[in-house]
Amino acid sequence: MMTYKGYQGKVEFDSEAGIFHGEVIDTRDVITFQGKSVDELTSAFRDSIEDYLEFCRERGESPEKPYSGQFVTRIPPSLHRQVDATARIAGVSLNTWVKKQLEHGVSGGQGSKAAGRRNDGRASSSKAVSNAKTSKRRAAK
Repeated sequence: MMTYKGYQGKVEFDSEAGIFHGEVIDTRDVITFQGKSVDELTSAFRDSIEDYLEFCRERGESPEKPYSGQFVTRIPPSLHRQVDATARIAGVSLNTWVKKQLEHGVSGGQGSKAAGRRNDGRASSSKAVSNAKTSKRRAAK
């Protein structure tokens, strides 16, 4: 993976042609590059990004940003309720809890424990949410 000005490029090697070729992966616009050596490939990648940015300037358009850091996902209301309750039990915001879960997912479970993990390494379940609700009801009686 290559990175330049926030854009990421995915690279493959074509052994028959003896050339590296790549594509910027985090835009809807098609931006490609190629080179016969790592130095040539790196230069072509950066030149392609610069060409793209210049092309956008000439047309008076804003270049597509790689990512805003926000996305919308649709989940069933019952899952939304469980996730929110689990985040509250963990003492973090819903956003923080989801972020930690995503980080854990993309790291393949490596690194520090994500929110929602118990000390024994098993994932927390909706049972923990149910138990917390039951405990609150019992305490209120």
